[in-house]
Amino acid sequence: MTQSADAFEKSLSVHAEIVEARLAVLLDGTPRPAEVARPRQLIEAMDYGALNGGKRLRPYLVMQSTRLFGGSDEAALQVGCALECLHSYSLVHDDLPAMDDDDLRRGKPTVHKQYDEATAILAGDGLLTYAFDIIASPETPLTDSAKVTLVLELSRAAGIGGMAGGQMLDLVADKEQPDEAGIVMLQAMKTGALLRFACEAGAIIAARPPEDRDRLRRFGEIIGRAFQVADDLLDITSDAATLGKATGKDAAKGKATLVGLKGTDWARAELDRLVTEANALLDPYGTKAEPLKEAAHFIAYRKK
Repeated sequence: MTQSADAFEKSLSVHAEIVEARLAVLLDGTPRPAEVARPRQLIEAMDYGALNGGKRLRPYLVMQSTRLFGGSDEAALQVGCALECLHSYSLVHDDLPAMDDDDLRRGKPTVHKQYDEATAILAGDGLLTYAFDIIASPETPLTDSAKVTLVLELSRAAGIGGMAGGQMLDLVADKEQPDEAGIVMLQAMKTGALLRFACEAGAIIAARPPEDRDRLRRFGEIIGRAFQVADDLLDITSDAATLGKATGKDAAKGKATLVGLKGTDWARAELDRLVTEANALLDPYGTKAEPLKEAAHFIAYRKK
């Protein structure tokens, strides 16, 4: 790696500030063309759900995968913000009492606790829809063809066969314990699909050929799996004060995870294996791929 873990986290933080600033502009109260109005409580709840100090890892991956191929920074920032809106919607809805029933998110009350359940549902709806608005917007400097491709890939990553489908499998898993293959599929859909899109998006933005899209897509799938293994490991080994959310909930619910099935020693060895595999995929790009390799390392070995 070319920089220390502290240097990487500083870089991630700088990019997060850029994303936060753009999201604040996108999520202000001024109606856009063809919008009638932006109701105050709805936009405030959307702001609360999206502008809450997250690491902005997914936009970072969009921006760095785009830079790998020399694509437009402005387009990458817009697409990264769209992805962050969609990711934020998923968290707002996941936290609802009918889903994961969480009171805390990133150290703050969840949206339905800060406002109410109906407002949280509408805030999530608004963030989900706005993600596609941002990509399609004239302010995003991409060809119509690239925008259509990004909308299609993000829809597939977020929808029935991706994140939403994975969330459904997760709810079913509370009653019907999946086997190892079932857990892998659930996690690839619920968590991995958006990380996969974040990495492949850079190749789409930069109009790269299919082989580059495939390589970045596979890289995203691998770090998506690493993210979930690390998340499950932290759920066992960390605490709510460090993570900013409740821990030990999977065990309390009797929910099966790969870490629960195979143990923490297996998890740490699996993370080593996944990082090695992810790095090997990017070796053909030389030093230009270092930021993405460092992101893979951070994802696997993060402490919160």
